[in-house]
This record gives sequence, structure tokens and C-alpha cells, in this order.
Amino acid sequence: MTRRSTVFTITLLAMTGVAAASELAPGNGHSIHLGGFNGAVYYTVEKDGYRVVATLASGAEAQPIRFVSTLEPGERLTISVPQAMGQPSADFEIIRDGTVLLVQEPFVRLIDTVATSAILEE
Repeated sequence: MTRRSTVFTITLLAMTGVAAASELAPGNGHSIHLGGFNGAVYYTVEKDGYRVVATLASGAEAQPIRFVSTLEPGERLTISVPQAMGQPSADFEIIRDGTVLLVQEPFVRLIDTVATSAILEE
């Protein structure tokens, strides 16, 4: 029974994926890798909130896109890139938790659903 519980837990984590969050300091940049886009995000502390700036481009010669938002405590900004039909989007979240700004990396799938099904049928 313990082996099945362990396999189930590992399988559940693999199916849902692992997302990493890290704290961002004011003025420091953080690299973004989101689907076919790469870029950076940073923020500054302003009187009306944290001014977050994220810039992304699909290549060195591509026109970049910039997202700018002022976040108050408890607010979040999500940048989402659609994937292939039937696949979940690649989402990058920027979360203001009190005086801390967190960047939530895109969802990473560890193994595919077919491999997961094979483990569960054992």
C-alpha cells in the first residue's frame, strides 16, 4: 500500500507539474522564458504601488512587447502565451504579497500523460 501511495504522489506531482516562485528585489531584473518568448521583468517602488515592467520578444530581430502594471498588495499580473490546441497555456505570474514581489515561473510538466497512465494501471 505504501508503494502505491508513493507512486500516486509522484504521479500527481508529475501531472500537475512544478512551478517555481522567487522573490524579486526592486530594480533587479529577472529573466522570463515563456513559450517562444524571452525577456525580462523588473519593478520600481512608486508612491501608488510597485510599477512592474515586463518586456518580451520572440527573437533578437522581433519587435518586443512591453507590459506595464502598478500592483498594490494582493494583486497579480499574469502574462499568458497560448500553446498547441488542447495544451495548457504557458503562464508567467507576478504577484505582490505585501511588501514582497514574487515571480512565478511557467508551469513545467515533468512527464506526459501517457507515461502517467501506464504507472497508474500497474
